[in-house]
Amino acid sequence: MKKRKWIIIIIVLFILGFSGFWGYKHFNLNPSYTIGQPIDSLNGVKVYYNGGIDNVSGRNMTADNYNLGLKYQCVEFVKRYYYKYLNHKMPDSYGHAVDFFDKDVKDGEKNKKRDLTQYCNPSKSKPKTNDLIIMSGTIANKYGHVVIVSNVTETEIEIIQQNSGPYSKSREIFSLIRQDDKWKITNDRILGWLRKE
Repeated sequence: MKKRKWIIIIIVLFILGFSGFWGYKHFNLNPSYTIGQPIDSLNGVKVYYNGGIDNVSGRNMTADNYNLGLKYQCVEFVKRYYYKYLNHKMPDSYGHAVDFFDKDVKDGEKNKKRDLTQYCNPSKSKPKTNDLIIMSGTIANKYGHVVIVSNVTETEIEIIQQNSGPYSKSREIFSLIRQDDKWKITNDRILGWLRKE
């Protein structure tokens, strides 16, 4: 009888845990914001609140039919920023955030799918403002994450991001170190960065 009781308790806890995790990824759990509400901007390009990290509010296309991505995912913000502020269209306008980094492209070479120069973490090239930082996936988000460098000093970078979760902020700071003649952003998820040159 005790064994059956424990099995039921474990099943109930699993269901509750799974429901909470699913809700975190799909729903707006922060009543301070509404989905689609502007929460920040960089050079006049707005960052919109998305609620749960897997929430999708349709596809954002430009007037000339260029795909910016799913509203209001991280990819949609960085592509919208590059399109509006840097006048850049990526040859491959589809893919998840983690797909932006091509593991077959060497440090300082052209990433042809994005028409941007790709740098690895660490790299001989220091990150610059407007670079795209690409992060690997996690258990909660297998698609990875892509953000924009909004400021760089000798010891840190500031990034701006869209769709970082219901309670995360649009800006974060990462440490930047130089060792063995290379620049490294000290975050194990960071694969590298892309730059329009």
